Amino acid sequence: MKKECVAMLLAGGQGSRLYVLTGSVAKPAVSFGGKYRIIDFPLSNCTNSGIDTVGVLTQYRPLELNSYIGSGQAWDLDSSTGGVHILPPYMGSAGGSWYKGTANAIYQNIAFVDMYDPDYVVILSGDHIYKQDYSKMVDAHKKAGAACTISVMEVPWEDASRFGIMSVDENMNITEFAEKPKEPKSNLASMGIYVFSWKALKKYLTEDEADPNSENDFGKNIIPNMLKAKEKMLAYRFEGYWKDVGTLESLWDANMDMLKPDSGLDLLDDSWPIFAQTVAAPAAFIGPECTVVNSAFNRGDVIDGTVQTSVLSQNVIVEAGAVVDHSVLFPGVTVEAGAEIRYAIVGEGCHIAKDCKIGESPEAAGDWGVTVLGPGCNVEAGKVIKAKRMLDSEGKEVAR
Repeated sequence: MKKECVAMLLAGGQGSRLYVLTGSVAKPAVSFGGKYRIIDFPLSNCTNSGIDTVGVLTQYRPLELNSYIGSGQAWDLDSSTGGVHILPPYMGSAGGSWYKGTANAIYQNIAFVDMYDPDYVVILSGDHIYKQDYSKMVDAHKKAGAACTISVMEVPWEDASRFGIMSVDENMNITEFAEKPKEPKSNLASMGIYVFSWKALKKYLTEDEADPNSENDFGKNIIPNMLKAKEKMLAYRFEGYWKDVGTLESLWDANMDMLKPDSGLDLLDDSWPIFAQTVAAPAAFIGPECTVVNSAFNRGDVIDGTVQTSVLSQNVIVEAGAVVDHSVLFPGVTVEAGAEIRYAIVGEGCHIAKDCKIGESPEAAGDWGVTVLGPGCNVEAGKVIKAKRMLDSEGKEVAR
């Protein structure tokens, strides 16, 4: 069936910079904002942008992610004429391999894209928190007659060396591209969101696959090769909220941003809803003696203690006398009476026993960083875990 545009969502990365949080799940399946998973954002953006055919390319620890996406019904992506498709690496008659890079992942799924014979392909990442209308980007791409359009945003100059950086002319045509340059010439950073004319992309993917020296990566190979060939390449300026949540600190930051009215991350905006799988749990119980300030909580939560500037996922228990401050608690966490959790991310199913002290505020700690507990970690009564420490699922401290 002919489609003008399909989306390909890269969701196979290991997410190694999230350490213990992605030990058993793919990064896009990590909890966010109390009721969401990271992958809810690009999937919801597709639905809200009118893109009804999405290929999700999975690889690392895909089981939970595949189960979560299911038929795609939560995002209205369960159409018989399109919908969401899970695309793991597979073995064909000529052999097969794991996805070797972002470009190779798309190359291995050329047959899937060709099945819909699209004019345009939107390439997305599964580890960003943002709201964007891709249809406007596709329209700009069509109007410019571009072979490739890259969504960009201005970043602080001191951060520019962490990104792919564009130089552009007065019409936003890309004149130079540098992947993580030591001395950036611009602060226009690639967001890893691309629109390609499919015929052009298919050509460059095929040539890239034939190059034994290629890293099979969009930023390192495909984009530079297209620029070298003088293809028309457009930069599309994005000015909303966007954050790459590939690190522990950025994941914690984004959760805290959700609680700030001026951050630009408004998840209560009915005009651009973020969809998620519904949680099978009873309504939250908020005890008569509890204190809840500037926080988000979810179904199944039981709060009898103090929760301030924090994000609680479903089925979290905070007993009377416990304190949760500037922290993110994943599903099924229990915090017993007298325990204090400050400036921390607590993985799914953790049990924090009485009178524990987990994490510290930046003011109280010299070398500050977010404290992190891996899924299923049990912390015995009275234990103190300082700032910037990380424990695995067995309660053992690990380096970060």
